Amino acid sequence: MDHTLTAILLGIVEGLTEFIPVSSTGHLILATELFGYDAHEWAMFNVIIQLGAILAVVVQYWGTFWRAGLGVLKLERDGLCFARNLLVAFMPSAVLAVIFKDQIEAMLGSPMLVGWTLLVGGIVIVGMERVVRPGSYCPVSALPLRQALGVGFAQCLAMIPGVSRSGATIMGALAMGIERRTAAEFSFFLAVPTMVGATAFELIFKGDELMAGATSVGWREIAIGFVVSFIVALGVIRVFVAYVGRAGFAPFAWYRIVAGAAAIAWLALR
Repeated sequence: MDHTLTAILLGIVEGLTEFIPVSSTGHLILATELFGYDAHEWAMFNVIIQLGAILAVVVQYWGTFWRAGLGVLKLERDGLCFARNLLVAFMPSAVLAVIFKDQIEAMLGSPMLVGWTLLVGGIVIVGMERVVRPGSYCPVSALPLRQALGVGFAQCLAMIPGVSRSGATIMGALAMGIERRTAAEFSFFLAVPTMVGATAFELIFKGDELMAGATSVGWREIAIGFVVSFIVALGVIRVFVAYVGRAGFAPFAWYRIVAGAAAIAWLALR
């Protein structure tokens, strides 16, 4: 497949799936199998284009980040609590990513694992939607430290491809009684340091390959995927928050179950 078309398709996949609980990484791994491209050649591309989706969060919630930044500089309580909650939630996955780097990379090469985690994760979300009773809305800055830390540990589950970073953080938040909209927004905000850190991590260890042109996928393809993922993610974020406030997360769970079962069957039979 032409590199330009592949970059566009993967950008669309990333933008559509980064912030809904269906696993963007899992979908990109399955796309590798479906489109038949070289996973190694596109590995760094898949990480860096996530920054396009993250930029969509910054644009959508620019006012929140601006007020928080000013609050930190002025040592105001809300700004400091917002920054504290993001930092505390970010740290568990940052530490474990360094410790288990090789194991995580090994799992990224298993599309069958993605199929099973999509399926099992969907069943878990259906069950949680039926039993969890979240509280009332509050801003992320008002969440207590223990809840922020709990969301951070939940995010660690997303190191298993197919689990979904947003799914793990949102479900973890709901399990602790955090309201749906608050859970979704916290997941969005937490994506910023998490994905910036993941991209920096990738560039530190594999940046020489990209700079030296060791793969046929270069900055042009990355730029295309970045822009496409940004545009698509910006639309997804605006729709997603409004939608889950009305319908909850069950529709995404059923999608996961169907997609996971289909992936397992396809991979087993091909």
